[in-house]
Amino acid sequence: MTVFILILIALILGLGTGLYFQMKAAHKQADEQQQLLKDYQERVNEQQKLLDDYRALEKNFDSVGEGYEQALLAFDKMEEENQKQKQAFETIEKRSNALQERLNKLEAHGQKSDEVIGQALSELRQMAQANGDRKLMGIVGRISDLDDVLGEKAVRRTDNVLVTQIVDEAVVASGIDRASYLTFVREVAPDAAATMLSTNLVKAVRALTHLLDNALKFTSEGKVTLRAAVDMDKMIAIYTVEDTGSGIAPDDAERIFEPYVKLNQFFDGQGVGLTVARNIARRLEGDVVLDSTYEGPGSRFVLTLPI
Repeated sequence: MTVFILILIALILGLGTGLYFQMKAAHKQADEQQQLLKDYQERVNEQQKLLDDYRALEKNFDSVGEGYEQALLAFDKMEEENQKQKQAFETIEKRSNALQERLNKLEAHGQKSDEVIGQALSELRQMAQANGDRKLMGIVGRISDLDDVLGEKAVRRTDNVLVTQIVDEAVVASGIDRASYLTFVREVAPDAAATMLSTNLVKAVRALTHLLDNALKFTSEGKVTLRAAVDMDKMIAIYTVEDTGSGIAPDDAERIFEPYVKLNQFFDGQGVGLTVARNIARRLEGDVVLDSTYEGPGSRFVLTLPI
């Protein structure tokens, strides 16, 4: 009986031990399967992330592809516009070159024409002076004025003359000393009588003649005074023309020097005399101004020329 019990106990222990190891092996296998399942789930998650990333990349690629196609179209359009602009520029450049070539020819022709006309006027002027033909001198002067209304080129100062020579020739050219309806007075300062200046005699005389003509035209009675002086500090000759005529309003002080401006339509002329006088003076590096300080009656114009 005792033996039977011991055998039964041994059998029970054997079965328990075997069951323990089986259960331990089962737990180990379950843990391994759980780990495998966990690893598998991680791989599935990684694959899902890769798939999501791929789909996002694919979407971005499609967007980039569309943008690239649009960029190509825009570039093609820009290139087409650039070619059109290039062709237009080449056309304009050709026309510009042709116009410049034509302008150069016209300028050369104009310069040659100016030389021919200038020579002809010089010969006519000498002829009129030699014959004392005042009418012809007036015509020559008016033709010369055409170049002096808006001329911009500096006039070469190649003549060395006395300050008084410009006075003498301008008085003769204007004929103001022969006017019967006014008194003409000529005053020359002693130092001016002996002073030489470098100028263009014809142009300087023409400028002063216009000032005398203006005084002669607008002074119906009274007096016109021509004064010549020098300022050695400023190195200028000063010619002053005063009249007792109708005078000039302050608002018109500058307007009278504009081309073709006539304050009084009842007088003859084209309204360019004062314009020509100032333009000549400035091209000779001098000036013509209306003296706004003059209290009148009449007006005072001042012509300055460098010595």
